[in-house]
Amino acid sequence: MKALVLSGGKGTRLRPLTFTCAKQLIPVANKPILGYVLDQVASTTIKKVGIITAPETGQFVKDYVKDGSNWGLKAEYIPQEPLGLAHAVKTAKRFLGQDSFVMCLGDNVTGQGLNTFVKKFKNEKLDALIILKEVENPSSFGIAQLDEKGNITKLVEKPKTPMGNLAIIGTYLFTNKVHQAIERIKPSGRGELEITDAIQEMMNMGFKVKAEILNSWWLDTGKKDDILSANAKILDSYIEFDVKGEVINSTLDGRVKVEPGAKIVNSTIRGPCALGKGVVIENSFIGPYTSVGNCSSIINSNVEYCVIQENVTVKDVERLEDSLIGKNAKVSRNQRNRTIKLHIGDFSEVEV
Repeated sequence: MKALVLSGGKGTRLRPLTFTCAKQLIPVANKPILGYVLDQVASTTIKKVGIITAPETGQFVKDYVKDGSNWGLKAEYIPQEPLGLAHAVKTAKRFLGQDSFVMCLGDNVTGQGLNTFVKKFKNEKLDALIILKEVENPSSFGIAQLDEKGNITKLVEKPKTPMGNLAIIGTYLFTNKVHQAIERIKPSGRGELEITDAIQEMMNMGFKVKAEILNSWWLDTGKKDDILSANAKILDSYIEFDVKGEVINSTLDGRVKVEPGAKIVNSTIRGPCALGKGVVIENSFIGPYTSVGNCSSIINSNVEYCVIQENVTVKDVERLEDSLIGKNAKVSRNQRNRTIKLHIGDFSEVEV
């Protein structure tokens, strides 16, 4: 079995960050989202992973994953124009060959590994296994209907009329029979080869298609608030008290991770939160669910529920919250008298 990880797309909902970075590389808890996906692939017996990349951001993905050896994987890169998930599978056909494969979206994070799904797929000799999750806004997702045995009876991409709330979350397992189905489908109204159409065609062709409902959390990190939610969830799930930096006249409360070379002076840090290597915190309060990237500085400021990337400076800001700050950005103010909320891109400079 192989893995196909989709790290293409333009990330338009996360601009301006995604003008200079692949959306799958935006960090949560100081680690790119793609890294968590590859962790889950590496936890299986899979050793070969094909990574779908976009022309604009493919090099960023290559620079991060390299040959895949950091995960014990062998990575191969497959460039694709964003023409749908089924088109991505078609583009990767040479890499996939006759093997079965698990396909994951590189910007989706779940609290459950892949092993349970791989075991079910193999034990029941399925042709496709689709992972589902109950959602509150089904019109935003591909939706599946199931019978009492867990067989899929109907698939609809982003239904305007509610037909259930079981969303297709972006984790799929297929045999090579999916290629036959993809050859039989046509582009949708938005000009893409839809994976929901391919799965429906597999059902029409009599192949064995089942679904499994995710019993853990799932986050689709396509927008700023999704990134902040994923950051909070991962901090909550994985961060333990682990302080390797220097702490001077400061209070660390709760589960706080401080990387080597960081320096905290006259400040309060309230977890869960993560501070990267070389971070400097002076005369500041860092509230829960905040991650601060390597070599960033927060001076005379209060920060809470934020994702702050590398080499960022935040100075004299009375309250910064619910914000996603890109690499090398500067945020400062002259008068400390009100809360501000920001979503700014790499190399930005904001003074308020």
